[in-house]
Amino acid sequence: MRKKTEALVISFGTTTEAMKMERHCEKEGLPGRLIPIPREITAGCGMAWKAKPTEKELLQQAMLGVAIRWEGMYTLEL
Repeated sequence: MRKKTEALVISFGTTTEAMKMERHCEKEGLPGRLIPIPREITAGCGMAWKAKPTEKELLQQAMLGVAIRWEGMYTLEL
């Protein structure tokens, strides 16, 4: 069984915003990846961005810089 670790999960209101996040992070070499939204979060488009909790500020600034709209940021055991 895989050991659960703490993760930052960013949810989006639309799939378009989630895909925009993926493209931007790949282009800029930012950490994380798209995942299906965990069942603990019951909002949004069904896609979320997962990264280490220590990357929260970096990712938030990156999203603000290119006007990516997110619904919420959560720290979960995944």
